[in-house]
Amino acid sequence: MIRHMTRAGATVLILVTTLHPGVAAAHEGAAMEVDPCLRHVGERAVHFNAYQPQYELNAQYCTDIPKTGETFLVVDLVDPALRNEPVGMRIVKGNGSNEAEDQIVADIRPSHHPDGVLRGEVRLDEGLYRVTIAFEKQNLMQRPQYLLRVQMFDYQKLVNSVVVPLLGVLLIAWIGYKLLRSKWLRNRWADVRS
Repeated sequence: MIRHMTRAGATVLILVTTLHPGVAAAHEGAAMEVDPCLRHVGERAVHFNAYQPQYELNAQYCTDIPKTGETFLVVDLVDPALRNEPVGMRIVKGNGSNEAEDQIVADIRPSHHPDGVLRGEVRLDEGLYRVTIAFEKQNLMQRPQYLLRVQMFDYQKLVNSVVVPLLGVLLIAWIGYKLLRSKWLRNRWADVRS
């Protein structure tokens, strides 16, 4: 009985840990190797953050921005060599699938940033935006890009935060039901009681 219960418990534990939505949690405090806001182009690296201090003072966002309005965009030039060459940023409304319909929201021309920080402020309305970081010596196809979702519902997060745990609970309930209804457990329980 103990061996059977141990196997069932181990199976449930493995399923819950692999399906738990906390694995892909927020990026704040994440190691640089797994940070979704970090982009590498060759040996060079940049880190992007968006801030909306009028709503939440300390919150930082990378791809999902919860509200519309004035947004501060900050690019940290992680690679020290980038501080000595002109770097710029272009924000375009649209996801890049239809270049004719894309609208340039802001274009920060390449310039030197000895402090290692490229800053911009822009008003973002609801929708998809593409932020492109431009190095003077970089070819167009290799420029780091970020796709921003502003005040849009993310169905994948809903599935990860509600449906997956619900399926885990249902699976545990089903295993418990099957275990309680098994003849083996009833026979074992009868032997223990007598």
